[in-house]
Amino acid sequence: MTTEENRPELRRSRRNRVFAGVCGGVAEFYGINPFWLRLAFVIATLPGGVPGIAAYLIAAIVIPKAN
Repeated sequence: MTTEENRPELRRSRRNRVFAGVCGGVAEFYGINPFWLRLAFVIATLPGGVPGIAAYLIAAIVIPKAN
């Protein structure tokens, strides 16, 4: 289990990205496979598009890029 001192900062990924690196960065932060986050965004986009796209765009604006 990681402590808060060892946990990486929440940043958009530069090496594990498809569009803006949001799913890759969040996955690195939580230590999970980015596939599951990408799948969640696709599922959130299916019912009409707005919830998934809006969440991704807000995250891309709010989460800073990795160094």
